[in-house]
Amino acid sequence: MHAVKLLIQGKVQGVGYRRWFEQQAIALDLKGYVKNLATGDVEALVIGSEDAIHKILKHSQIGPLRANVTQIDQHIIPMHDLDYDDFKMMR
Repeated sequence: MHAVKLLIQGKVQGVGYRRWFEQQAIALDLKGYVKNLATGDVEALVIGSEDAIHKILKHSQIGPLRANVTQIDQHIIPMHDLDYDDFKMMR
């Protein structure tokens, strides 16, 4: 299991990005969350296999139809402090 925190920048709020991301994460059996930030960016924590994380990163660069992703920053997170049973969209 791996954990990566993502900061997704661009036109990612008001375009259904969080809902889309949640659906992608659930389909890939990832755990964690996705939420909007006050900066206009989207933050996501994804926990799962290296392959599933690689896939969601690839998908996230495009996003849903109206999104325009300009950059995704990735930070590896230590697993010892994480306890997620599912994937949630947060407000």
